[in-house]
Amino acid sequence: MIDGVRITNLLDIHNTIAEGIFVNREYPWEVLPDIRSFILSLGPTLRESLFEKRGEDIWIAKSAKIYPSASIEGPCIIDENAEIRHCAFIRGSAIVGKGAVVGNSTELKNVILFDGVQVPHYNYVGDSILGYKAHLGAGAITSNVKSDKKPTTVRLGAQQVETGMKKFGAIIGDHAEIGCNSVLNPASIIGRRTIIYPLSMVRGYVPADTIYKKVGEVVERHK
Repeated sequence: MIDGVRITNLLDIHNTIAEGIFVNREYPWEVLPDIRSFILSLGPTLRESLFEKRGEDIWIAKSAKIYPSASIEGPCIIDENAEIRHCAFIRGSAIVGKGAVVGNSTELKNVILFDGVQVPHYNYVGDSILGYKAHLGAGAITSNVKSDKKPTTVRLGAQQVETGMKKFGAIIGDHAEIGCNSVLNPASIIGRRTIIYPLSMVRGYVPADTIYKKVGEVVERHK
């Protein structure tokens, strides 16, 4: 089961400007502590013909659409043709991919959104990675701190993998769909192309190509 949570089985790293951060890593959560330093290293190397620096350690593609009411703190990179909508709040250490949408009242902190990701309505995404064209329905959130404040663990059936991190939200695989008002508990891993029903409370690992209906009811997704 642990193979399912390796980077190669969850994410196509060619679909993000942050590809370099994943090199020589085995599991995607290993990059979370390094997002800030990676942005500070990558930002100054971005082509001035495509990106402009706005404020301290904020690089925004010239083709990106930023609504006047959005709040963006650095370090941050917003890639080409991304859209940061009304009252979005980016708290720093965030990479927003090509064509991604960060919507109304959505909050980001210490995240990598791959190209084509949509978090368009009232979402909280913290200490998380969302794969290519992953989508969060309205009100879906990643919970990134356990109630007892202890370090997070990835639950893989009977196995538990210690992460050593207090803050870890979710890893959402390419093309995954998270239903409206769902909560992904700390250290949740959602496989590629998986669908999470609305109003779900998810904990642990949900395999690729499945439909999560409720706790204990995960069925194969028909292709």
